[in-house]
Amino acid sequence: MVVPEGYLKKKGSTVPFGYRLSNSTKGYLAPIPEQLLLLQKYVDSVLNKELSLRDAALSLSTEANRKISHVGLSKIVQKHDIPKSKYQYSAEQKRKNALAKQKKELEKVKKKLAYKEAKLKAEEDVIKKITKETSSNIITEDEIEQSVPSIQEVLKDSKVIFHANEGPQTDFLAAGEKDVLYGGAAGGGKSYAMIIDPLRNCHRKAHRALILRRSMPELREMIDKCRELYPLAFPGAKFKEVEKLWNFPSGAKVEFGFLERDADVYRYQGQAYSWIGFDEITHLPTEFSWNYLASRLRTTDPTIQTYLRCTANPGGVGSHWVKNRYIAPADHNSSFLGKDGLTRKFIPAKLEDNPYLAEDGVYEQMLKSLPPIQRRQLLEGNWDVAEGAAFVEFDPLTHVITPFELPLHWERVKAVDYGYAAESCCLWGIMDQNDGTLIIYRELYRKGLTGEELGAIITSMELEDPYSVSGVLDTAAWARTGTTGPTVGEALVRQGHKLRPADKNRVQGKIQIHEFLKVKENGRPRLQIFNSCPNLIRELQSIPLSKTNPEDVDTHASDHAYDALRYMIMSRPRMSSTFDRLRGLKRDIHQPADSTFGY
Repeated sequence: MVVPEGYLKKKGSTVPFGYRLSNSTKGYLAPIPEQLLLLQKYVDSVLNKELSLRDAALSLSTEANRKISHVGLSKIVQKHDIPKSKYQYSAEQKRKNALAKQKKELEKVKKKLAYKEAKLKAEEDVIKKITKETSSNIITEDEIEQSVPSIQEVLKDSKVIFHANEGPQTDFLAAGEKDVLYGGAAGGGKSYAMIIDPLRNCHRKAHRALILRRSMPELREMIDKCRELYPLAFPGAKFKEVEKLWNFPSGAKVEFGFLERDADVYRYQGQAYSWIGFDEITHLPTEFSWNYLASRLRTTDPTIQTYLRCTANPGGVGSHWVKNRYIAPADHNSSFLGKDGLTRKFIPAKLEDNPYLAEDGVYEQMLKSLPPIQRRQLLEGNWDVAEGAAFVEFDPLTHVITPFELPLHWERVKAVDYGYAAESCCLWGIMDQNDGTLIIYRELYRKGLTGEELGAIITSMELEDPYSVSGVLDTAAWARTGTTGPTVGEALVRQGHKLRPADKNRVQGKIQIHEFLKVKENGRPRLQIFNSCPNLIRELQSIPLSKTNPEDVDTHASDHAYDALRYMIMSRPRMSSTFDRLRGLKRDIHQPADSTFGY
């Protein structure tokens, strides 16, 4: 392969400024001459001390229409390695630069006009606050600085209660979307933003906010911060320690609560909130609780906008669903419409966005000293790194495959984990007769099903299978609960399903899943999953280890598909001959030899 002149070998996931991924030369980066010229221009301006790093980075980002931070520009200046000679100015380029300069001057004029208009409006707002024409009495430092001298004189003794950092923190507090995640690297000012945002309507009587963490002890730091800020912002605000509730003079309330497990959401059943926020939402194993709380979002005052707000660092047991809900659907800082009809946005944060922590470099050095996974999560804000998962060897690129037509003679098996209030899960697997790989080719994942209903659905889904599929069922489904009627297991057997009680050894089952996830010498693992089984894939990616027993998974997490997979593997599915399969061809009616089990 001939590499064109000026191309760079791709290293890592980051594409340097001035380059793009090459479409023709795989694994290489193609130069963008225009960006490289601009980059050289601003590198020279920094070296000549004409511009500071921050000003040069801002101007370069604006002119090139591609973001570059002052930190990134600093690294380039230090190297001073720009292939300038390869991209000298031509007559055409000079003409383009002249036009660009004219355009830039025009933009400057427009910005000046917009600034003047914004300043006039800001002064009008401050005047209204001074004359008590608005219901808010909070006047920020920026409002003071942007005011005319006469107003500054009036406000010279005013105390600034909270000054939002420029960038993501300000964007989060100003966001108009219904559901917003402010997340990424540690130290971005997320917790302060979380306790400030609900104050937007605390001058209204009907406003009620709820701030949540995973456990009550984790709330203590946030409550202490509120003790510093809330009485200053709203004199007369009182905190009730027992109820963990702030009462404001207007009648508004800000409540603190916790969600240690999914069942805790019912603490808030029948409640109504106009603002709900969760600090460190990746601590929630599933999105069930968050979806339930969204149904509590309502108010009797039509002038009050309702909001869902959450913050998070990458990692944690719920990182997978948080990423799918907020990050994967759209570009960062872009508003989009979720499947539930709520407008959403993800606002990323970096340490450098918080000048109070970033300037001295101490906190950054502490983050750099962390292990690789935590460093990428907390310093870089990388959401593609999983931590705390029980099956770190699970790789979608290796274990998830595109569905294909299954040979008729390959042995099929199934495993069922039953739940009524929780989800019932049935997985269907097939043994590859060439190398013994277990392929999960179908899943059923649904709650609120009786034994009869579950059996009927399984029957309908097995119509395309060439013979009756035998399997295993959760032993709890065979247990009687004081009634004289048939158990769930008996109901399934009565409908013709060949089932026996599953081996529920949790430790050995987990060990066996680890064995099946290993990659064999031929480059293929012993377990592969069709991409049409999203719930099993999700659970294997995110299910965490138990905090009390490192040999087991966290049973409080979503584990229904995991349990079904464990039952199936512990049933020891085997390779069989074509003749064996022909003997088991599907019959119209299956008559179990045993009245209890399906054999």
